[in-house]
Amino acid sequence: MTTNNATPNTVSRDIPFSSLHISKTNMRYARKAPDVSDIYPSIRAKGVRQPLLVRPEGEGFGIVAGRRRYYALKQVEAETGQAPMVRCELMTDDDDASAIAASIIENVGRRDAHEMEEYVAFKRLHDAGDSVETIAEFFGIVPADVRRVLALASLSPAIRKLYADEEIVAETARALTLASKSQQTEWLRLFKDDNERAPVGRACRAWIAGGAAITTDKALFDLETYDGAVTTDLFGDHDVFADAGAFWKAQSDAVAARIDAYRERGWKDVVTLERGAQFASWDFVKTPKSQGGKVFVEIRHDGTVNFHEGLLRQAEARRHAANANGEKPAKPDPVKPEMSGPLAEYILLHRHGAAQASLAGEPAIALRLMVAHTLAGSALWDVRAHECRTRKAETEASLAASKAAADMKAKRERIASMFEALGDNGEARRNSDAYRLCEIFVALLAMADEEVMEVLAWSMAETLEPGGALVEAVLHVCETDLSAYWKPEPVFFDLCRDKRALNAMVADIATKSAAKACRNDPAKVQKAIIENRIAGKACDANPDWRPGWMQTPPQRLVRGAESAPADAWKRVAALFEPREAEVSSEPQSVPHSDAA
Repeated sequence: MTTNNATPNTVSRDIPFSSLHISKTNMRYARKAPDVSDIYPSIRAKGVRQPLLVRPEGEGFGIVAGRRRYYALKQVEAETGQAPMVRCELMTDDDDASAIAASIIENVGRRDAHEMEEYVAFKRLHDAGDSVETIAEFFGIVPADVRRVLALASLSPAIRKLYADEEIVAETARALTLASKSQQTEWLRLFKDDNERAPVGRACRAWIAGGAAITTDKALFDLETYDGAVTTDLFGDHDVFADAGAFWKAQSDAVAARIDAYRERGWKDVVTLERGAQFASWDFVKTPKSQGGKVFVEIRHDGTVNFHEGLLRQAEARRHAANANGEKPAKPDPVKPEMSGPLAEYILLHRHGAAQASLAGEPAIALRLMVAHTLAGSALWDVRAHECRTRKAETEASLAASKAAADMKAKRERIASMFEALGDNGEARRNSDAYRLCEIFVALLAMADEEVMEVLAWSMAETLEPGGALVEAVLHVCETDLSAYWKPEPVFFDLCRDKRALNAMVADIATKSAAKACRNDPAKVQKAIIENRIAGKACDANPDWRPGWMQTPPQRLVRGAESAPADAWKRVAALFEPREAEVSSEPQSVPHSDAA
């Protein structure tokens, strides 16, 4: 091939516009028509100044370089009705590799190519026999850059198309090059599912790694002796551990060996902090080993381990100094504040006002700070997660085993993984701790808008007050299908003892005449009728039946009787369904409202 020549061999020629088309070797061949508003006025007035690079293809000529000029000329033709002659440089080299190279040179010289365009072009050159080093030398880039682009070959065609169509960003596509074929298939399923959310960006890399993505530079152990799997990451400076569990086992063993070595060297106290706990260096003072200095081991979620030698907390250092001198530690002379109380109040309130005004003009920052408040609270935000409190142990067990509880647990783990990918444990300590609030704020600032909204939705769900009108409003607005989350179960029938309500259920699942016939029967008999109808004993099964209490909106079963869900909905129904508010919570299938 001819990639050792920067300029293709050409001859100048005027070609009718009608004979031109975009060549498949053009690196932007498959992309949508470009915006030519910047060059159209000049081309309409003066024609094309820089010739198009073309080559013979079929009965016409394919444009290798000059796609935007072609579309501008096409617009001129549509407006004037005239097909102009176009000055072109006709390539005399007839191989595809030369045309691909020329297209890349022209486009890269004009503006950065999309990575998928580079991939298509580089792959064609590579398939034509050029080595990575040859391609890199020709385009003036390092071989590693070519390998990174060619690594996109590990993506499935469907994911490559999403990247080419700019439906996913580069960080997500690059992360997916680390994924196995099965992981890519699962990611695509999540991406296409309306009810799921595929991880993107940093979260995608963490999802592939099964938690926070841990790079090989974090290892304290010898990688040559490591038995676990390591995934090559051409887009990062270091490879990634494929199995977080195997990494932490090896890392923990290495940390233990380091601790033993410290103790052999005479360090009496080696303190290992909880994984993810931040080492507050400002609270420590340098203290020699001979004076009780300790070693503190800080282990971060991304695998980093820091050993802080010869330190003591300030209070402990003062005690050691006092004991060494045989006297109580002297209290330092108090330093007078540089501001009086009223002045400090004045300064702080003016700073607060400036922060308020600034925040009011930054919706994206305000959103993240608001989400941080829902997780950590503040002196003005009293936020508490819902805690299940019920009088019946059976009810608590039923809720714990429900699909809703399982979904919330999965979402909670998903949110935790997003924070862990950013080096934060995501723990929501709602204790008005300003430092913790800022930690969460920093993590949210690093997240994409979609990820922040995901955290917000989960946090709002965690803090949703049970019972009352708000729950009914959420179910209505979300169009929740309660049958997907609940079905009649033994606990429900054990708790349901009002024969009027049971009789209304019989009328609903069977017939009004059946309800009338068993109106005076014991509750146990009526429950059996309902259960038999659900199971299909001596009748067609009706497994999807739900009583009016578990429908959206909820239905009252006994006319005029108090009904918690129906009363809650009735209170706000007019806000959401004005025309149906009068009837939405009334009983629909009660044979006799005075049934005993």
